[in-house]
Amino acid sequence: MPKTVDHAERRAQITAALVRVVARTGLHAVTLRAVAAEAGVSLRLVQYYFETKANLVHATLRALEQQSQRRWADRLAGLPRPVTARAFTEAFCAEALPTDEASRAFHLIWTSYAVLAMTDPELAARPFVAGPNHLEAQLSDALAAARAAGELPPTADPAIEAARLLALSHGLGTSVLVGQHPPEAALAVLRHHLTELFDQRGAGRGATA
Repeated sequence: MPKTVDHAERRAQITAALVRVVARTGLHAVTLRAVAAEAGVSLRLVQYYFETKANLVHATLRALEQQSQRRWADRLAGLPRPVTARAFTEAFCAEALPTDEASRAFHLIWTSYAVLAMTDPELAARPFVAGPNHLEAQLSDALAAARAAGELPPTADPAIEAARLLALSHGLGTSVLVGQHPPEAALAVLRHHLTELFDQRGAGRGATA
């Protein structure tokens, strides 16, 4: 009787191999053949599931994004109840910092993809922005609720603050990857900004400056 193939497991095996190869060589140097060797499968099998490098990288980013969402849910579940808007926002943004192997892999591949997409037409044709856009909208909604509850000043613009917080988190994440700041220092910068944002008097002064 022929062996039943678990296609989801096989795809996960290949995307995990891509992550390991990228960690060693960088995304720009990755080939399907190198990923196949790392995964212990044939090149033909990698091509069967993903066809192109762009498809493989995109699928890997989606898988890493799902892992990040699960980590975020675990962070949220571990927060004291009731969860304040400040605690929610800090946990949300902290997930974007590469503080462990899993989050470092996601940040490394996402940043590399964004850079390569500037010059690679195949990657540029599939920009990985739907996930970040969803996160920004989710954070904007949370900040709007915080403003309605009086935890943010009425002058705060939730959409602008959400975009600024994610840009700050991504920038800090890159600084951690390149060794400019250790994770603890990056998290301290994030917390400093959140203290200013959620301090109504401080936020009000910033809005009128």
